[in-house]
Order: sequence, then structure tokens, then C-alpha cells
Amino acid sequence: MKQNNSFVTFVMDQLRGVGAVSCRAMFGGYAIYCDAKVVALICDDQLFVKPTAIGKEMIENPVQKPPYPGAKPYFLIENELEDGERLCELIRATAKELPAPKPKKKKRV
Repeated sequence: MKQNNSFVTFVMDQLRGVGAVSCRAMFGGYAIYCDAKVVALICDDQLFVKPTAIGKEMIENPVQKPPYPGAKPYFLIENELEDGERLCELIRATAKELPAPKPKKKKRV
């Protein structure tokens, strides 16, 4: 799953209005974080947003597809990529609906 860095840069530029958003390389793709929650993945130069009830309402005819083999289906974002404001709204709403991340266990020495 080699990524095109220009696609990752484009997506992150579109999301600059979200606020606390970051991107981290993971498993050959990228995880997008908002408010310390994984809200989306970039795999094979495609954007996948975690499925939520509000996301389903916001995306016109949402297509669900796994971002990589063996993964649960996510919303594949295609038409919304060019509209940065709408994409930011989707990411903010998704982050708001997702539960807080579980605290990490401390390593034993």
C-alpha cells in the first residue's frame, strides 16, 4: 500500500480548518487523528472515514468499503474531497460521535 505523498498532503490541506487534526504513518497507510481519536485512514490514495450515524447522514449515498483486506468497512470519501469545508464538518462530527480513546496501559519494567 504505497502512498502518494501529494495525496496525503492534499487531504491534510483540506482538513486544516478542523483544528486539532494530525496524520501518522501506520501499516503502509496513514491514520488521521482529530481530538486524539482516529477518525479516518488513507490507504491506496483513498480517504476512508470511520462510519458513524452522523456521517451517514452527511454523506450523500455513502459507499462503504474496507480500507485494506480484513478491515471493517469505512465510508469511502470521493465526491467530498474537493469541498474542504464540508470535509472538515464531516471529520469534526465524526470525532464528536466517536468514543474517547482507551487509556494506554503502563509498561512494566
